[in-house]
Amino acid sequence: MKKKTKITVAAVAVAIATIAATIYVIRAKPQELRIATREAAVGTVEVTVMATGYVQPVDKVDIGTQVSGVIEKIYVDFNSHVKRGQLLAELDKMTLRENVSQAEATLASALADQTYAQQTYDRTKLLYEAKAATDVAYEEAVNRLSQAKMTVTKAQANLHQSRVNLGYADITSPIDGVVLNRAVEQGQTVAASFSTPTLFTIANDLKRMQVEADVDEADIGKVKPGQAVSFTVDAYADDVFGGTVSQVRLQPVVTNNVVTYTVIVEAPNPDEKLFPGMTANIIIVTQSETGLVVPMEALSCTFSPAVMKKLHFAPPTQAAPPTGAPPTGTPTTGAPTTGITPAGALTAKTVWVQKESGIVSVPIKTGIADGVSVIVEDGIQEGDKVILSATIEVKGTNSAAAANPLMPRPPGRR
Repeated sequence: MKKKTKITVAAVAVAIATIAATIYVIRAKPQELRIATREAAVGTVEVTVMATGYVQPVDKVDIGTQVSGVIEKIYVDFNSHVKRGQLLAELDKMTLRENVSQAEATLASALADQTYAQQTYDRTKLLYEAKAATDVAYEEAVNRLSQAKMTVTKAQANLHQSRVNLGYADITSPIDGVVLNRAVEQGQTVAASFSTPTLFTIANDLKRMQVEADVDEADIGKVKPGQAVSFTVDAYADDVFGGTVSQVRLQPVVTNNVVTYTVIVEAPNPDEKLFPGMTANIIIVTQSETGLVVPMEALSCTFSPAVMKKLHFAPPTQAAPPTGAPPTGTPTTGAPTTGITPAGALTAKTVWVQKESGIVSVPIKTGIADGVSVIVEDGIQEGDKVILSATIEVKGTNSAAAANPLMPRPPGRR
């Protein structure tokens, strides 16, 4: 046991000596202060909302039929350009024509019955006025004529309906446009007993498209009509299409407990590159501001104590800094802090700026930020070099080895 204890103590001593020697060697090497800066420049910062949607025609009509029958002829196909009133297809009219003939015969019979009832009424009326017919006979004549007239009216209505149904056998286009879908074939039977079957789908103008996008409930409050939109589709990966938010629909869509709202984006399509049904990845610009831009990294720049010793700070100026902000040129350990007035009402952000006289801490007033860059409304000027980071590196040593002196070196390196 004593022997093992001695070996353990010796091993620990060797390890401590090795670490101490390594640290001494690294500290003995020359160290270099690296300061990363970025010049403040005029630019635009945009706050955006991202969503996915589908390209659809602005005006799209599903054309069906109100009567049942067999498709006898089809005159158009997919992508056919049609005019309003143009004949698209015809149903078999044989049965419908027979219905019209039957309705005409029924009407003729009703008219004949009405004529007979009128004649009977006229004779009975003369006899009744001459006291040669009873009250019962006269009332029967009146009732018979009234029923005959109602039968004629009903027969006329049935004939009109039969003729209308015959007209429905001609399927025509209600608008000018392009045939997107033809859902029937010649010889196919369509039944309109319970619902109107769709035969054709026609888009009015493919040069005017819209994107129906699903926006998450967390972002929908930022989206307003009139905001600018850009989007891409997989078919043209290098092209960016533009549009405008035209409508924010209030009806929620719940899918797997995720609530989204439909946003309609008007998208001009003069070259007709966009096809109905394409998937669009859209970016909605909810806020935009142009001004002096610096990276967000500058607002959270921190200095370690070792770095602080090597930095050259400019002498403090005599001008009183804004309430709550650190004095200009005052070195502090850490990032520029947010100053708070005694009343707790105002805040001031600061950045480190590298000037010829040294590093100074400058209070700034910021505008909107997109997570990467931020607008600076006051405090610095264009061309000022704001500090993003400051680190100390050992010359001739990679960053990994400098961070961990015990890390194994690659073969062949000493």
